[in-house]
Amino acid sequence: MNPKQRSLIATVVLVVSVGLLVLQDMMIARGYAGLALQVLALALMVWARLTFGTRSFHATANPTAGGLVTTGPYRYWRHPIYAAVLLFVWAGVLTHGVSPISSTVALAVLATLMTAVRIQAEEQMLLASVPEYAAYAARTRRLIPFVF
Repeated sequence: MNPKQRSLIATVVLVVSVGLLVLQDMMIARGYAGLALQVLALALMVWARLTFGTRSFHATANPTAGGLVTTGPYRYWRHPIYAAVLLFVWAGVLTHGVSPISSTVALAVLATLMTAVRIQAEEQMLLASVPEYAAYAARTRRLIPFVF
C-alpha cells in the first residue's frame, strides 16, 4: 500500500472515530482546564493554518507546491495541526472522567494511531519530494516541541 492510500484510510478512520466521539458527547471538555486546552488547540490550529495558507486541504497526505513552510508554529514542530487535533480530542476525552477501558478512550487511541499513520505517510512523501525536508525534520519535533 502506498503512502497516499495509507493516508486516505487513516483519514477515513480518524474522521469516523472523532465523529463517534462527537456522537457520544465526549468532544467538548468539562471544566476550565480542559476548555483552556481546547481553546489553545484551536488557536494553534488557526495559527498553523494561517501560516501554511490555503494550499492544502486534501483528504490524503499531499505535499504541495510553494516550498517547505518553516515559520510560525512550523518553526517548532512539523505537524502543529495534527498536534492541535490530538490536544483537542484528549482534552475532551480525559475531562469526562471516563474509564481507561471505555469505548471513548478506545476511539481517542484510534484517532491518535490514525494521526500517526498520516504523519508517517506524509513524512515519507515529503522526504522523497522535498530535498530540504530531512534537515528540517532533524531540527524540529513531530508533535511536541522539544520532546517528540
